[in-house]
Amino acid sequence: MKMPFAFPRRPALSRAFVLLSVACVAPPAPAEPAIYTLDPAHSWVTFEVMHFATSTIRGRIGPVQGQVTLDRAAGRGEVSLVIPTATVDAGFPFFNARLRQADLLASAEFPDAYFVATRFRFESGRVAEVRGEFTLRGVSQPLSLVAAHYACRNDEQGAEVCGGDFEGEVLRSEFGASFGLPLVGDRVRLRVQVEGRRRP
Repeated sequence: MKMPFAFPRRPALSRAFVLLSVACVAPPAPAEPAIYTLDPAHSWVTFEVMHFATSTIRGRIGPVQGQVTLDRAAGRGEVSLVIPTATVDAGFPFFNARLRQADLLASAEFPDAYFVATRFRFESGRVAEVRGEFTLRGVSQPLSLVAAHYACRNDEQGAEVCGGDFEGEVLRSEFGASFGLPLVGDRVRLRVQVEGRRRP
């Protein structure tokens, strides 16, 4: 008896076709957030405060330690900075010691200040503003840091390095640092200089 015609079975070819079809329609894997460790040689906080309404006191604190996580695709980020207040340097040893005392930075009791943030604003894929909480002398207050400059590059080893200058202001009286008011200004301008190297 004549058998009806049938296509030959090719299971290996069929499985390959199915896998190829799934691969074509499956969405690409999401990019992993980038994590940057701060470079202590390029991560500092500088400050400015008016002195007797005549001149501006300037100094810096650091190096700053910490890390930054950026998820550019999702428009999210995280930053955690540790600022060693005992390293304050305004140009004169006597003045530095005065700044570390209990009615100003209180460095003996609170050796570190902190900035922690999870609210990022991006413009054209670049960090434009970071909003979080600044803790000084054990007191936490909201702080917004706006990017005056931000850029990325590759270092000699080919690793991505990102950083910039971020500016903000605080009232030192809100943290209990009231010495010299109102002859020495309450408003303190901060510039946070950071540069981080992307982890492999």
